[in-house]
Amino acid sequence: MADNLPSEFDVIVIGTGLPESIIAAACSRSGQRVLHVDSRSYYGGNWASFSFSGLLSWLREYQEDSDIVNESPAWQEQILENEEAIALSRKDKTIQHVKVFCYASQDSHDDIEEVGALQKNHASVTSANSTEAADSACLPAEDESLSTVSCEMPTGQTPSSDPEHAIEENYVDATGDKENHCDDKTCMSSTSEEATSENVPTAEDIAEQPKKNRITYSQIIKEGRKFNIDLVSKVLYSRGLLIDLLIKSNVSRYAEFKNITRILAFREGRVEQVPCSRADVFNSKQLTMVEKRMLMKFLTFCMEFEEHLDEYKDYEEITFSEYLKTQKLTPNLQYFVLHSIAMTSETTSSTIDGLKATKNFLQCLGRYGNTPFLFPLYGQGELPQCFCRMCAVFGGIYCLRHSVQCLVVDKESGKQISRAVLITDRSVLQADSDQQISILTVPAEERGTSAVRVIELCSSTMTCMKGTYLVHLTCTSSKTAREDLEPVVQKLFTPYTEMEIENEEVEKPRLLWALYFNMRDSSDVSRNSYNDLPSNVYVCSGPDCSLGNDNAVKQAETLFQQICPNEDFCPPPPNPEDIILDGDSLQPGAVDSSAVPEANSETPKETTDLGNTEEPSV
Repeated sequence: MADNLPSEFDVIVIGTGLPESIIAAACSRSGQRVLHVDSRSYYGGNWASFSFSGLLSWLREYQEDSDIVNESPAWQEQILENEEAIALSRKDKTIQHVKVFCYASQDSHDDIEEVGALQKNHASVTSANSTEAADSACLPAEDESLSTVSCEMPTGQTPSSDPEHAIEENYVDATGDKENHCDDKTCMSSTSEEATSENVPTAEDIAEQPKKNRITYSQIIKEGRKFNIDLVSKVLYSRGLLIDLLIKSNVSRYAEFKNITRILAFREGRVEQVPCSRADVFNSKQLTMVEKRMLMKFLTFCMEFEEHLDEYKDYEEITFSEYLKTQKLTPNLQYFVLHSIAMTSETTSSTIDGLKATKNFLQCLGRYGNTPFLFPLYGQGELPQCFCRMCAVFGGIYCLRHSVQCLVVDKESGKQISRAVLITDRSVLQADSDQQISILTVPAEERGTSAVRVIELCSSTMTCMKGTYLVHLTCTSSKTAREDLEPVVQKLFTPYTEMEIENEEVEKPRLLWALYFNMRDSSDVSRNSYNDLPSNVYVCSGPDCSLGNDNAVKQAETLFQQICPNEDFCPPPPNPEDIILDGDSLQPGAVDSSAVPEANSETPKETTDLGNTEEPSV
């Protein structure tokens, strides 16, 4: 088969992160011959999503201390006298300070069947040197190469970021989870009896359940396929650049989305819901009638602040936090606007930055729901795969587990992102429905530190098992991830211990499992960061710390215009009815439907169709 593949390409894209995947799709759509390679065995790079066992495998990969060295690289023999090559390190150094903690209890009679489990005596794991936490995960031995060893898994069970079939299987394997899924008051019935019985507990299962509301580590392992854990935690602004690109290119047909259902605030030790839309404001019991009028007047001004320069011109040099104090807003309203609507820094964001962020928030309201945000089902890692699918449709060739061994050396960046991933047993703010998707900002308490963004996902997002919540914490690093984020974790959650299991009422959600790690923020790395870079080599950065994906889309469009000047960026695909067949061959740009699997057509009723929009009403 390899003999039939082309040996020459117009564009070679290294890495399958979001900006790289968008560029590959755009180049392929414009008629370029694209080769897309990645040294990893999964799509997405640092934008990927993993099942629980897949995440444990990923953890072990980053706890290898020594670099992978090829003693006799074959490429050196192919370098001509007039050529120069720079060897690339095969070790990814973008992840540091990995810590894993398991608080969930384990029953001695439970057999852990899912691949990637920690040993049973690790009921409370605290990894001091970042090497103990995932020692028993299903990973290569120390003397084996990461690129050649794969974990054996039960038939039909693979991590969500599968080496060769991630794009196809993400839409097929998860069908059983989509079927028979209840969300709020809507229940999807399954057409497959097998899929239906998979999620319905039998009498035998009920008898084996230890106690009500008790979730063991064994259960998490066994239900590991229902987790889709993102390495980078982001959401999509409903009027953001990524949503516009998904609609324009019709890539949105490969993905499904759900609305973020509520915006939360953490104030005076309590979590409370923030009113966003006009209806929320006037229905809120937290605000007095005077505060409601104040808030609506200020939000109306923010929607058209550019037309009223005189009202903010004198405050341009101060922070947005100081500017809010000059307005007729109570401290309660100032807090909501700063941390939950504008979501800007209390110490560094200017008045203009805050007004723009508030306007953007308000403009996004009402397009798809009651909040400005959408979240992709099955996790953020679906988005790079959607664009990879588009690239493949138009002839792009993919090669995973294929590292580029010589080109340019990655440049170190001083900026870091602190990340934490938690599994909890209930929401930080209980509501009538247990299917809430929430965003919470916890302000910084010390000068020089950053506010912590918390995104809480329920099981209807297809990112965690029923009865649990997946919680992502993100901030700009000032120390290690654990030092930055553990104080916030302690405020919101309590460790899951045997003593507290006996208590019927626990004030905070129980923490079942936690992962901390630092990820490099290379968003400011560009061509200028490298010396003597060839003119036909372009540099993409990794994820940044922002809430949305605008930086990745802007970067991809800029690089595409440099590679393919005067070409349209990700235009819509041709209508199949307009494709003219010439004999047995298709016109360039047409799609061979037999070569590309269809996206799963089964869509939960509560998901969002990006083609149907509503105008904001603020």
